[in-house]
Parts: sequence; C-alpha cells; structure tokens
Amino acid sequence: MLMQHAEPTTGEILATQADVPVYAWVVFALTVGLLLSDYMSRQVLNAVFPLLKATWELSDTRLGSLSSVVALMVGVLTFPLSVLADRWGRVKSIVLMAAMWSLATLGCAIATNYGEMLLARAFVGIGEAAYGSVGIAVVLSIFPARLRSTLTGAFMAGGAFGSVLGMALGGAVAAHLGWRSAFGAMAAMGIVLVIVYRFVVTEKRLALLQPASMSRQGLGVRMSFRALMKGLFSTKSVVCAYVGSGIHLLVPAAVWAWMPSFLSRYYGMTTDKAAISAAVFVLVTGLGMVVCGNLADRLSKKAREKKWGAAIAFCLACFTLLAIGFRMPAGPLQLVLIGVGMFFSAGASGPSGAMVANLTPPPIHSSAFATLTLANNLLGLAPAAVLTGIIADRIGLLGALQLVPFAPLIAAVAFFIGKRNYGGDLDRLDALREQAAC
Repeated sequence: MLMQHAEPTTGEILATQADVPVYAWVVFALTVGLLLSDYMSRQVLNAVFPLLKATWELSDTRLGSLSSVVALMVGVLTFPLSVLADRWGRVKSIVLMAAMWSLATLGCAIATNYGEMLLARAFVGIGEAAYGSVGIAVVLSIFPARLRSTLTGAFMAGGAFGSVLGMALGGAVAAHLGWRSAFGAMAAMGIVLVIVYRFVVTEKRLALLQPASMSRQGLGVRMSFRALMKGLFSTKSVVCAYVGSGIHLLVPAAVWAWMPSFLSRYYGMTTDKAAISAAVFVLVTGLGMVVCGNLADRLSKKAREKKWGAAIAFCLACFTLLAIGFRMPAGPLQLVLIGVGMFFSAGASGPSGAMVANLTPPPIHSSAFATLTLANNLLGLAPAAVLTGIIADRIGLLGALQLVPFAPLIAAVAFFIGKRNYGGDLDRLDALREQAAC
C-alpha cells in the first residue's frame, strides 16, 4: 500500500474532470495569498539592509545571518511540523503558522538591537517552517494530477511574487516612514489574510473535492516512522529530485538577498530605488517559475522523463547567463543578462515538485513536500545569504555573486542521475502497487 505513486496514466488523464471547481481555485488563491505574506515578511528585510547596516553598524556577515536564520529554522523544523500537520489537520496548521510569522514580523518592527532582531527573525522562520509543504499538499489534493508541474511552479512562484511585494513595498515604506514601519505593514497584511483563510477554507469542504481513493488512503498518514521513511526515500530518482531542487535554489536566494545592496553599491541607487529595481529581478524569477513549470508539463505529456530534461536545461541556462552577466561591466547589458538568467534560476522548482509527488504516496504528500522543503532550505535557501555575505566580507560583494552561478551546475548533475533512474523507478513502483493491491 505504501509504495503507490502518483504518476497519472493516460486513462487517468482522460478520466479527469475537465472543469476544476471554483472553490478549488478559491483555495488556491488564498493559499498562494498566504504564501505571498510569508515571503513579504521574509524578504522585506533585504529592502532595508542598507538602513540596518547604517543604524546598527552591521557587517555583511551579520546582515546575511538575519536573512539566513529564517531559512535555517524552516529547514530544521519543516519535516517534524509537516508530519504533525498531516496528523493534526492541514488547515488548522496553516492558520496557526501564518499567525505566528505575522506576529513575529511585528516583533521585528520593535526590535532595538541585532540580537532582538535575530530572535524575531528566527520566530518568523518557525512560523513559516511547514507552510510551503502543507500549503502545496492542500492544493495538489484538490486538483487533477495532470496539472502538478504547473501548480507547483505557480505555487512556488508565489514566493517570488511575495518577495517582489516585500522588497518593493518595504523599500517604499522604509524610505518614507522608516524600516520599522516596513515590518509593521507586512505584519498587518499577514494578520488580515489569516482571518480570511480561517473562515473560508475548512477540512470538510476540502474533503468534498478530494478523490475517494485519497480519503481511503488517508489512514496511511498514521503509518510507522520506518514506513514513512521508506515512502519518502524509496527511489534514487526522488532523492535526486530533493538534492537538485535544493542546490539550484541557492542562486535565487543569494541574488534576492543581495541585489538591493548590489544596486546600491555598484550602481549608486538610493534605498527605495534599489529595492524596487531588485524587485523586478524577483518578479522575473517568479514568472520564470510559472512558465518553466507549464513548459515541463507540456513537454512531458508523452515522455515522462522530459521533466528531468527540462530541469537540466533550466539549470544550464541559468549558469551560462549569470556567469557571463556578473562578469560584465556595470551597465544596462549586465542587468539584462542577469535578468534573463534569473528567469531560469528557479525554473526547476515545478518539475522537482511534480517528480516528488509522482514518486511518493498521496497520504504522505505533506511529509514529502516537507522533505523537499528541507532540502531546498538546507542546501540552498539557508546558506545562500550568509555564505554570500561571508565571501563578500573577504573579496567584495561582486566577487561573491560571481561564484553563485556554479550551484546550478551541481544541480544539473543531480537531475541527470535522477533522469537515468526515473523510468525504472516508476515501473518498479507500479509493480509494487499492483502486488499490494492483489
């Protein structure tokens, strides 16, 4: 029973209802809305980096730690909290988590020194820890399997769009009212969304949209720890999806964190202008996640391994464009190349999420996406900002950013190994599923 996977067969795709219920799209919109709030609370910090550096005389390493501590908390806690969410209830868990990160962001607004800010940021990470995995599990449970790469890419792109809003609005508010008001504004938006989500989304209404087979499988979430681990790491290809996804996200995490500072130091932009300009690069990243996820779905309609090929191509395009871009002299052409590179920088997110969903049983999808989130944070998001800051303190911010594009090369190798094993792994899981059904 445990070894079921979610790769849709041709018959399942044809049998899928063409029209998705309106309520499913409402849930998707509200869940993505909270994801926007999540990343607005996380990324508003980057917009006020220059102000915090001046106010508290912080080094780049300390500035980077304020960003990385959030991803670190997410990475450490995402798995246990996601397992608890599968057992306790996904909707209740989402409401609790969103309330926590919103209140913690308010704590950032009243911090009086680096230590207090670091503690508040840690609680932002604790609140956000399992949201990504639980949120996408809720979304995928009520939509057809044929839309998985598209939905996963669009959902994760919500992080990019939230970062855009957090950086742009945060920078504008900070320029006129100060950095404390920027954090306060993000907290207020999160609290409003929590209230709306609490009254609109319920477990009962979600259950009505889920396949009957999933309801029967729901008892599987109370499986033993050993069985859970076997389901999460059952194949080489799913491990490669975790690793490749995590490493390739080091690029957007590093560039998002340091782009306002890069534009301020090397292009002489003011705080608000640098934040708004940097938000454009984040927006391009988000658009790339949606487009690349949809492209991967289209390419893999007749050949399931093409999801992996698409992920590899996105990583190689990112490496090439950013490696050239960050070595060019300052000017419009440099910014254009960096922008095009950022379009592909998180393009493998959608295919990675679809691969994980296809290679793990539906009852443990929260735990599976928690594992993916763990890899994303520990391998990419958490070390990106602070590692770039440490290197920047030694060779300058530009030199540090020139090293960042090499991460997708490593990710491409992981995806290549996964591609070689994917077909065989799916066939083996199919055989085990048929055996278990007998």
